[in-house]
Amino acid sequence: VGVATAAGLAPYDADGLDWFAGMVPSSAASLRAAAEGRAAKEAYEAGAGYDPEMFTGADHDALAGTWSWFDQVVGPALEAGPDGLITDDLAYVTPWGFDPARIAAPLLLLHGGQDRIAPAAHSRWLADRCPTAELRERPGDGHISVL
Repeated sequence: VGVATAAGLAPYDADGLDWFAGMVPSSAASLRAAAEGRAAKEAYEAGAGYDPEMFTGADHDALAGTWSWFDQVVGPALEAGPDGLITDDLAYVTPWGFDPARIAAPLLLLHGGQDRIAPAAHSRWLADRCPTAELRERPGDGHISVL
């Protein structure tokens, strides 16, 4: 049994990691609002719009090509409201409840080196602490294109 993650975030309280460094401003603002709690995150989402700058050119190419179906999934989910997005972001800033160094299963960390939503430094941080981790960082990829 193994574990794989793509374009993931390190724990919010990760020692020695500037958690927001490298994030596009809209992503950092969204997660900072989540760190302030549900009410702040809900207020943020009430005024937030889509920021195309969160994706790299490679991401936009992937979304127009191989991943063109993605909007057909995300669009209807967002039509139902931002609750799923809010819950996800609240989870990202919640303590994990365990030390990642205790992960014993083989761990694959896949990350785009140009990711502006979840910067690759997060996977690097995890790879440095998880003894079973293998980091595959693809320098020219972003958040979606790495997939």
